[in-house]
This record gives sequence, C-alpha cells and structure tokens, in this order.
Amino acid sequence: MIPAFAAACSGRRAAPRPRAHAMHVLGVFALLALFATATPGATHAPLQHALDVEGHTLALWEKRARSAHGVVLLVHGRTWSSLPNFDLQTPDENRSVMDAFVRAGYTAYALDLRGQGRSPRDASGWLTPRRAAGDVSAALAWISRANPRFARQITLIGYSRGAQVAMLVAQDHDANLATLVLYGFPPAVRTSTPANAPPREPTTAQAAASDFITPGAAPQRVIDAYVAQALAADPVRVDWRDEQQFVFEPRKIAVPTLMIYGANDPFKNAAAAEFFAALATTDRAFSVLPDSDHAAHVEDSRRVWLHAILGFLRQPRARS
Repeated sequence: MIPAFAAACSGRRAAPRPRAHAMHVLGVFALLALFATATPGATHAPLQHALDVEGHTLALWEKRARSAHGVVLLVHGRTWSSLPNFDLQTPDENRSVMDAFVRAGYTAYALDLRGQGRSPRDASGWLTPRRAAGDVSAALAWISRANPRFARQITLIGYSRGAQVAMLVAQDHDANLATLVLYGFPPAVRTSTPANAPPREPTTAQAAASDFITPGAAPQRVIDAYVAQALAADPVRVDWRDEQQFVFEPRKIAVPTLMIYGANDPFKNAAAAEFFAALATTDRAFSVLPDSDHAAHVEDSRRVWLHAILGFLRQPRARS
C-alpha cells in the first residue's frame, strides 16, 4: 500500500516500474563496488570536535573522505547517542555508518545531543526540542565553515527522535541544509508531564535491544555489540521536556526530502504516508527496506539503507 502511495506522490512523471527496475540493476553493481573493499573489524576512531553553542560544549564527531564530493550530518535518536548508532564496530566486521559514507565519498559528521554520549547536560538537566534543533543548526553552520567547498550544501540525516529534530531545523529553513533524510521518523509525538527534576534513569540492555524486532535481520553478535556499546556510551537516559514543541509542518519543507523506513518499523504507518503526501517539495521519495525494522542501518539491510540514501543524493536535480 505504501509503495504504491509513494509512487503516486513522488512528484515525478516517470513510470515507477521501469525506474525501480533500473535502480535495482544499477544498485547491484553499485553495492558490489562500494562494499568490496570494506575492511572487517574496527577502523580508526572518529575525530572529536568541541562544538561551542552559547557557552555549552557538544561533541561533534567526524570521519573525513579523501576527495569528498559531499558532506552529511547524522543526528541520533532519543536514547542512544552517535557512536553506537553511527560507528558500530564488531570483532569481525565493520557496521559503521560513518565509514560506509566515507567509502562512498562523503565526509560524515555525527552530533551528540545534550546529555548523550560525550555531550554533557546543560545546567537545566533537560533537553527540549527547540534546544536540540538549535544545536543541530549550530553544527550545520560549523560544518559549512569547516567545509567551504560544500557550504550550504549539507545533507541532514535524522534518525527517529533525531528525524523529528531535523524536521524542526528544516521547517526553519536553515540556509546550510540542502537535502533532508528522515529515517524511522515518528510523525506523532506523545507528550507527558515532566517531573520537577530530571529523573536520570539508568538505561538497560533490554531497551538497547528493543529496536531489533525482525527475526534474522541481524546476527546476535551484532545485537550484542550494539547493546554493549550503547550502554557504555549512554548509561543514563536523557531527559526530555516541552515535547509539545514538536509541531511538524510538512508544507514548509522545500528541500529535497527522503523518508526511509524498515519494512517492520512501527513508525511506518498511515500517518507517515499522510505526512509524505503533505510535503511541499516535489523532489521527494519514500523508501521501504525489506527484512528490517527501526534498526535497519546496522542490520543486514544496512547496504540497501545506504544505497537508498546515496541514490537519492546522487540523482540529477535542477539547481536554483
């Protein structure tokens, strides 16, 4: 149902079946070339930058591509920070999203939001949607200055809660943002009344493994590595408040936008399809990945996940 809906709302007149067939054929050869040289096991650690935002220091991670032809900024989800999600290493293979982008010729950055990973909480102890969006905008501005060749041409990839934050940034028409990728985007937000003080609850292994819901989508060793690295990076759960600030206005989105979900992602639902239809941009795509869920980027579907994003970034489009 959703693939048919996406084709109808793609904003392009090309017949969907031949185009999809061509993409499939090209995808086989592209993926073979891209991953043939992948190095098993751990690779070099990302470079950590200290990003100052109004006197508060955030961790911004970087892996640089030689002769890069693009730059991406990755924003993690609600509970687990950048490195478990985007630089996952296992003893016998590399499942790093950042390394995959580097191999494809993109310099990759990832931001730890306040209270997560290497970014400390601020004095309030809370994280709010508007505060997170402001920090992502500050990161985009810093990356533009550090990469003048790609200034104002950055691809913002938000994952889950990070996709919600990315939506706020895009709605504000951030000048440094050229392309938007909403991965595992929850189109609705459940709000709650926060406690007087941040609860600072410990995270758990059960919570770290909870997104792996598709049997056989990833080897157990990969799930175990994700759980261990997530708990090490984020032993205490971040505390959000003022979530009513998450007001999504798809008719304000004018940049090219890709929405991407694992087939079994609970957030791939009718509300997501309605959101996609309401986007102002006609340069848009809705991609569903087989045999995957809310952790598709580190599951065995990771190659298809990357190929879907690269295909969208690399397709010809008019420049203003």
